[in-house]
Formats: sequence, structure tokens, C-alpha cells
Amino acid sequence: MNIDRPDDISEDVYVGFVRSLFRDAGILLVGAFTQGAMGLLVYWKTSAAIYLALAILMVAASIGRYLAIRRVSPDTIVTYESALAWERYYIVAGTIHGSAVGLFAFVCLYVVPDLFGEIAAVSLVLASTITIAGRNFGSRKMVAILSVSVVAPIAVGLMLKGDVYNVILGLFVIPFMFTINKMAHLVRKVLFTAISEEKKANRIAQRFNRALNTMSHGLVMLGPDGRVAVANAEAAHLMSLKSPDALLGRSIHGLLMRGVAGGMLAPKDCRYIEAQLTRALREGRDRKVLVSLANGQHYEFSAREGSQELGVITFEDVTARVEAEDKIRFMARYDSLTGLPNRAYFQELIGEAMASGDLERLCGLAVLDLDDFKSVNDTLGHPVGDGLIYAVAERLAAVTGPGVTVSRFGGDEFMIFFDRVEDESHLTSQIDEIFFDLQGEVDVAGHGLRIQASGGAMLSRVRDTDVDAMIVKADLALYKAKEFGKNTWRLFQASMDAAFRDRQLMKADLRTAVESKGLRVVYQPIVAMSTMRIASCEALCRWDHPDLGPISPSIFIPLAEEMGIISEISTFVLQAACAECVKWPDPTSVSVNLSAKDFRSSGIVQKVRDALAGSGLAAGRLEIEVTETALLDDKSLTRQYIEELKRLGVRIALDDFGTGYSSLSYLHRLPLDKVKIDRSFLMDVTQNPSSLALLKGVVELIRVLGLNVTIEGVETYEQLKILTHSIKPDMVQGFLFGSALTASGIGTMATTVWPFAIDKKPAGKRALS
Repeated sequence: MNIDRPDDISEDVYVGFVRSLFRDAGILLVGAFTQGAMGLLVYWKTSAAIYLALAILMVAASIGRYLAIRRVSPDTIVTYESALAWERYYIVAGTIHGSAVGLFAFVCLYVVPDLFGEIAAVSLVLASTITIAGRNFGSRKMVAILSVSVVAPIAVGLMLKGDVYNVILGLFVIPFMFTINKMAHLVRKVLFTAISEEKKANRIAQRFNRALNTMSHGLVMLGPDGRVAVANAEAAHLMSLKSPDALLGRSIHGLLMRGVAGGMLAPKDCRYIEAQLTRALREGRDRKVLVSLANGQHYEFSAREGSQELGVITFEDVTARVEAEDKIRFMARYDSLTGLPNRAYFQELIGEAMASGDLERLCGLAVLDLDDFKSVNDTLGHPVGDGLIYAVAERLAAVTGPGVTVSRFGGDEFMIFFDRVEDESHLTSQIDEIFFDLQGEVDVAGHGLRIQASGGAMLSRVRDTDVDAMIVKADLALYKAKEFGKNTWRLFQASMDAAFRDRQLMKADLRTAVESKGLRVVYQPIVAMSTMRIASCEALCRWDHPDLGPISPSIFIPLAEEMGIISEISTFVLQAACAECVKWPDPTSVSVNLSAKDFRSSGIVQKVRDALAGSGLAAGRLEIEVTETALLDDKSLTRQYIEELKRLGVRIALDDFGTGYSSLSYLHRLPLDKVKIDRSFLMDVTQNPSSLALLKGVVELIRVLGLNVTIEGVETYEQLKILTHSIKPDMVQGFLFGSALTASGIGTMATTVWPFAIDKKPAGKRALS
């Protein structure tokens, strides 16, 4: 970079150079005195008046230049444009002064030559050239002008003398002007480098200072003596000091003692923190110390060894972070609704408790489940359900104490662990007391709700079990308690485990049977009262277990519903029934019972359509039986599906009427064709006139609505006789007409008239079965 050109240096450096021209003007007064005295001496020696005039001229020029410089304050030169203007101003004054000195030298050498005058002139010029580079380096133009105006007259005067020696001497003087300019250039270069480095250092210092004082952490740097050498603003703020300078010179002990003096830090904590930080600095490795203050704040100190024997300690207020971590830890361990330990933390606590202490001691675990909790959520809403859970949790939390831990395991399930149990009677009494205290009503959002729960418990020696095994066995006891009517609890017994394993194996075998189509379909005849012939039949599913033999539908159908595969069984029965019915004599139809789950899916209509299309069966020969359970789940949706099935031509029957809610609204709101009255109406119809009257009234009501009636469960001739003479249903069904038949059996019996018709028809109409 050519630093002689203003355009090649930064504006602020150029401004600084020009500003230097207007500093220390007092040296010009010294020059004025010296130049005036020199002129007067020559005048005294030569008596030439011109020297007196030149002496006055040099003094006037020097003083005028001094006054011109003093008019300008260097601090007012702040812009590049003002620097250019003031440099021109400075050059004018400097040119006048330099020209006066040069004129004096020329007169002494050539105009009025005198040996003393020549020596005085050369001496004066040599003295002036020192100030040319030293004072005027800030202006390249000024240095050049002064070099020419002061030195050139000597060279010219010598060469004008005419002799060869003076000419050569004059020529030797000319390079001196370039030397002066070179000296000024070197001065400018050195100063430019110094200024540039200073600016760079200032920028670095400013950045360091900004970074240091905008840190979110407090920071102090310790010197070799262990006292603070550097501190930032945040450190002063956290230490409640006005400025970082107030921290300088303090030791770690002194800083920590401020906390002790303010009652924020205990003396023992002070000693511990000081020891940890000092050790970290001494060993040269990072160490963090979390400090909890008396006002609830939390500070984290970090110490590490720095460079050049400086140690660095940072600290920050981490109260928000610690509180957030505590909250996250609490949320991870405790139930948000009840505040009780959650499933994971409960297992962790119990695992730790069982792993310690006497392994020969007895411990117990109880599982509690609220009865019919789903109905609370469904009828009153989840907020009310949550309120009930909270109320139960409050009562259970009251039993928490040494050796007793309560947890909300999820949903409406709670667990209680008893760490030290004397014997079975001791555990029984504890759980009985809990159940007693749990009973009663609670008010939730204005609703009076009765708490009712079922429970299961497990008692075991710590050495012989673990948490997971105890939970599984307590759950098995809970299931057994629910089987016994709920609102009670049971203690686990080995037989429950065997039954559970058998149940799981049966589930696996059932799934295999469904997937491999290992089930079969049989058909129970439905006899028309008018002809005593098979008018229809109900398709029933059967499962022949390879090892256990025939499994009752009352066992495997609930299992299928629990496993979620009941729809697969329904599809299998529907397809098989349609395929077989198409082979039977034309009047004979088939009835298939679809599950409530089938009516929760829009695919039920397509399922029936596919079965009819695949078998070629006329839609009018298929009857779909709907249970009240299916109707209760979603009335509007079930009605929609039933109407779509009716449009296919399929007939619809309401099955097991009288076993559920028996809402009469179903009978006229739904597009039904038939109602099947449950066998429970026939239980004592032959002995109890009231039962007979009830059955007769129900049948008459159904007939008024234009629906056909089928009565199930006909098992004796007496029942049939009463139905024939008093009730007159359209169809009957039951073991009186034999057990369920195979498809081929139905085909064979389709035209047979049952011998019971003897009481209804003339002898010529009898037929043999």
C-alpha cells in the first residue's frame, strides 16, 4: 500500500495524520527565535540591510505559521473532507515559512556572499530539515514543498557561483531533498503500522470486552496469586456489585464469603465449593459444582485452568433450569392427575425396596380396579371420570407410609405395595381396611358417585419373586374377583395361574382354528307351527379341539370377542350357511347371528352381499339376527346398516328379546321382520299363570306391530302344547325338535313333519319323522 497517497489509506488514518500537523505548534516559536537571531548575526557581520529584512521576514513567517496552526483545534478535524481542507490551509502557511528560510540561504550563498553568512545559511537549513520530516510527516505535499523551498535554494546558489567545485557541491545537495522525503515516508510508514496495529488491537479488545460483558455467565479470571485479574459485568451483577472493577483483587474465598455474609450460603458449603474449585484449578481439569442458595436460587460454578497461569471460573444462575429439570423429573415419575408414583417409577421404587433388606421377609402387592368406570366416562364425561380417579387417589394416599407405597398404574387401576407383611392374615386385614375406607360416595362436579372397586393381591417371599411376577399374579386374582361379581378382592392362588395359562393356550388354539378354518357349522331347526316342518334353521358355530374335544360356544365365543376375532368367525359362519342353504329345498331359509362388533363396521353390508353373491343364494332365504347389544352401541349407525341390508332383500330378526333392556322402541323404529323371544319366558310357563300371561301379552304386542314371532327354548311337549293352544307363535325352536344337525341332515329333514302334529291335524295328514 502506498501510504503517501490519501486515497490509499483509510480515511480515519488520514484524518489522524492531518490532525498531527496542528499539534505542538510551540516548536515554531523556538524556530522563529533561532532564525531571527541567525539573520541578525549575519547582518551584524556584513552590515547588509537585506539580512535585517530577511531576519524580520523569517520571524514573521514563523510566528504567522504558529498563529495559523493555533487557530485550529485538532479535535475539530474529524471528517475526511475537513482534513483535506485543513491540509491545504496548513500547506499555505508552511510554504510561506519555507520560502522565507530558502530565500535567506540563497542570498547568503549568491546575492550577498559572505563566508560566515554561507556557514549560517547551511546551518539554518540543516536545522530546519530535521523539522521537515519530524513535524510535517502527516502531509506528503508539505514535506515535498518544504524540501524544495528550503533545500533547493542552497543547491541553486552553489551552482550559480560558476566554478566547478561549487556546481558539483550544489548537485550533491539535490539528493538531500529526496532523502528528506524518504525520511518522512519512513516516519509515516512506522506510524501507519502502529496505528493499524493499535486499531486492530482496539477492535480485538472491543470484541473481547463485548463478548465478555454480554455473556450470560459470570466470569472471573484468577492470576497466579489466586486473585481476580479479569471479571465481566454479569459476574458483578450476580455478586451484587456495581461494576466488574469491584471484583478485581479478590480471592475465591473472599467472593464466596460474600454469600456467607448475606446469609445465602452456609459456611460448610462455602468451604466445599472453595475446595472443589481450587482443586479443579490446581489439577487443570474441568469441574462443575451446583450450589443451592437459601433463597431458592441455584448457581452452577465451573472451574478450568486457563493459559499463562490464569484460572477461569464461570458461574450462572441456573434456577430456571434446575426447576425445569425437577419438573421434568416429577412428570417422568409421578402421575399428573393424582400426584402418585406412575407405573415406571413405582416399579423402580419397589424393585429397589425388594433388593434391599431381609430377603426372607414377606411382601404383598394389591391391584385395585374401579368397577364400571367406563360408564362414568361415557355418561358423565372424562372430566367427571378424572374427578373420580382423583377422589380415589386421595383416599388411597392416606394409607401411604413406611413400608406402604401407592401408585396409579394407569387408567382406573391402582397398585399398593406392602414391604413387610407378617403373614396372610396381616395382608388380608390391611387390604380389607383399605376396601372399607374406600367405600362411600364422593361428590364430583355436583354428581354423587359411589366408589366401587375390585382387587387382586399377591403374597410372596421377597427371595422367591420379583415385581413383574407379582403384578401378573395380582392381576390374575383381580380377574377372578371380577368373575365373582366385582366389589370384592381375591388373594392369588396357584390354581389361578394354571387357569390363566390354560386360557392363554386356548386363545392360541382358537386363533389357529379360525385361521385354518378348523371350525364347523351346524344348524338348529326352526319349525313352523302351522306345518310342523322345518321352515328355517339357525346356523351355529362349533369347535372341536384336537386335545380337549368339543368346546362349548359359551366358552370360545367370549374368548373370540376378547381377542377381537369374532368378526372372522361371523364371516366364516355366514359364508358356510349361505353355501349350504342354497342346496336345501327352496322354502327352507337360514338364520345367521352377527355380533355387535360386526355392526360397528360399514363392511357388514358388503360382507353379506359377498356371501350371497358367492353362494348364489336368494336374499329372501337369508335372515340376519341382531342382538340388543348391537343396537345399544350406536342406534343410528345400526339402523343405517339394517336398512341397507333390507334393501338387499335380507330379512332381519331381533334375537334374544327379553334378555337385555328389551326396549319396545326397537320394535317399531327399526325395520325388523321377526322377533325371537328368549327361552327365559318358557322357564315356568306350564306352572305359573303369570308367566303365561306375560308371554301371551308380549306375543300379542309383537303381532300388533306386524312382526313374526319365534319362541326359543322349547324343550318339552307340555311347553309346545301350551304354545299351540294359548300363544300361537309363528315358529318355535328348541331341543324338543332334536339337537343341531349337519347341513346334510337339514336337507334330509326339510320335508319331514314332526309327529307332534298329531294333535293338530287329521289322521290322514300324519307323517313320520
